[in-house]
Amino acid sequence: MPTDQFGVEDRNVIVTGGSQGIGRGIAERLADGGANVAICSRAQERVDPVAEGIREAGGTALAVECNVREAGEVEAFVDATVEEFGGVDLLVNNAGGEFVAPFEEISENGWKAIVDLNLHGTFLCTQAAGAYMREDGGGCIVNVSSVNGQHPAPHESHYGAAKAAVIRLTETLAVEWAPHGIRVNCVAPGLIQTPGVAETLGIEEDEMPPREQVDRRIGHPEDIADVVQFLASDAAAFVTGETVTAKGVPRPGNSFDVDLGLE
Repeated sequence: MPTDQFGVEDRNVIVTGGSQGIGRGIAERLADGGANVAICSRAQERVDPVAEGIREAGGTALAVECNVREAGEVEAFVDATVEEFGGVDLLVNNAGGEFVAPFEEISENGWKAIVDLNLHGTFLCTQAAGAYMREDGGGCIVNVSSVNGQHPAPHESHYGAAKAAVIRLTETLAVEWAPHGIRVNCVAPGLIQTPGVAETLGIEEDEMPPREQVDRRIGHPEDIADVVQFLASDAAAFVTGETVTAKGVPRPGNSFDVDLGLE
């Protein structure tokens, strides 16, 4: 069976939050498929080793320091990508973060920080990259939300609200930008084994059991990267405005419970 339609070769790609976890996994997977990948992080020293690893593996990568909550930095990042690669074909809005707290204990600054990172950052990056896509005749955007944006997430109300808004933004923009040839989709990961998740849960990353031990209850970044590559490829040409939930299929009695100390 032909598989060329699943390829991303020669696509010019932006992945935000590419220094670790899901973002790094997506960047490495797309670069391995022949895409030119631009990645960013708030600290240059965190994103440089990822780009260097991609280059050592034979890929093409650009690393830029960028805080996605700052419009000027986002515009500079997108402009640098276009200057380096000649355009933007795919934007993956992955940058995000959270902390765990009961709603009544979340400060105004804490609420704003999480909403700004997960939602406002997506807004800024989409506007900046979308301007080039509309001018060049189309493109693809994949937003990374969360299952916590689809279902109640106690002690993560700020994060869940922001991620739910990302899903609705995806649906709305898919309709609004369809005349420009821009597809907009979303991925909603479940529990993924990343440094960020380990920090949020208050455990060491190497304390999380291997995927085979928990029957895919805990996913790996490459599981999400596979979904993103599909949505970015021509194989998904008839898919827009959709959210793909990627959370594995756990069996009863085969779980991994983490005590967050929030009872």
